[in-house]
Amino acid sequence: MSHFTYVNGKLHAEQTALDRIAAKFGTPTYVYSRASLTENFLAYASACQMHGRGQQGALVCYSVKSNSNLAVLNLLSKLGSGFDIVSGGELERVIAAGGDAKKVIFSGVGKSRDEMRLALTHDILCFNVESIPELHRLNEVAASMGKRARVSLRVNPDVDPKTHPYISTGLKENKFGIAFEDAIPTYRVAASLPQLDVTGIDCHIGSQLLDDAPLLEALDKVIELVDQLQDIGINLHHLDIGGGIGITYDQELPVAVGDYLSRLFTRIDNWRAARHNGKSITVLFEPGRSIVGNAGVLLTEVHYLKHGGNKNFAVVDAAMNDLMRPAMYEAWHGVKTVNERTAQAKVYDVVGPVCESGDWLARDRSLAIEPGDLLAIMSAGAYGMTMASNYNTRGRAAEVLVDGDQFRLIRKREKSSDLFALENI
Repeated sequence: MSHFTYVNGKLHAEQTALDRIAAKFGTPTYVYSRASLTENFLAYASACQMHGRGQQGALVCYSVKSNSNLAVLNLLSKLGSGFDIVSGGELERVIAAGGDAKKVIFSGVGKSRDEMRLALTHDILCFNVESIPELHRLNEVAASMGKRARVSLRVNPDVDPKTHPYISTGLKENKFGIAFEDAIPTYRVAASLPQLDVTGIDCHIGSQLLDDAPLLEALDKVIELVDQLQDIGINLHHLDIGGGIGITYDQELPVAVGDYLSRLFTRIDNWRAARHNGKSITVLFEPGRSIVGNAGVLLTEVHYLKHGGNKNFAVVDAAMNDLMRPAMYEAWHGVKTVNERTAQAKVYDVVGPVCESGDWLARDRSLAIEPGDLLAIMSAGAYGMTMASNYNTRGRAAEVLVDGDQFRLIRKREKSSDLFALENI
């Protein structure tokens, strides 16, 4: 269910009117719903429990890159989440938020030696390795520290996820993972390296998937590999199927998490019963957008209305540096007025003050607005603040977490002096 609804003409996050937040903290400001975050995470955790996967049988590893605010990470950690990271900085965020490093998986194609050392120091659950050179580097780093590194290989199954090409990661032309036909030889290399323990297999084909058919197709190819590996004496302890389940931005109808996991666990159970005498294998997930995407909005104020012959523009104080997705992906985000008006609506492009023609947040939206009105850019909880920049020397937005009729600041708005504090003349 949505936790952003109108009450007496005012848009609320849970029981908190959004104009109260804007009055206290200004705009642009990201606002997140604690209830929505909890509900979305529990959709995964409850489905795992329902299918007999307790703490040992499944682990939900939230994708930190989708929203890395410490308060969000802390909340998910308390709910039992593990974490999928793609940098040393994200690992330090998880630790600062109170997360358990032993429930962290480290993905990404370009891990540095320093990042490997940091992760080994904190004894993370597993490295998702994406190339033979990375295997050798990790083996060398582990040897220099007198440690062993647990690894899984990210295998590229060449499955088309039918999503935006920039967020498709499982095709042959993508930079991610190890080609399916090279997986067995690469596992042999991993198994031969003395400081590595081969523990799993990983697959992630893309993001914003509305249909689970590509995910289940990828699963079939991955379990085929697991059987082949067992035949040559490489026994795996976990299977990481990645993330990718989409959300509703406009009229999309994404597969329900519970339905997808039910089909996935059924396939895994049938496979293990047929080939492995029912012996279980731990299943890992890497959801991000499906947990935080619809749990957040971006509040912004209308500064000017420009009316022209071909286009009307609503110039707001949020911009492409605050929410990059429209400029980068031509992504669609819903736009709602925080206070409903009965005036005649007009069609506007909602644009920001950044000096770029690509600085737009929404196009051709019917809105009844006046200068000074507040707008909520919907479905902005994922890849909003984490992709934000300081282009045009603009401070990044504040962040607020709502809990019922209470709300608190979880990240201060940046000032201009913050942006050049590290610079010297």
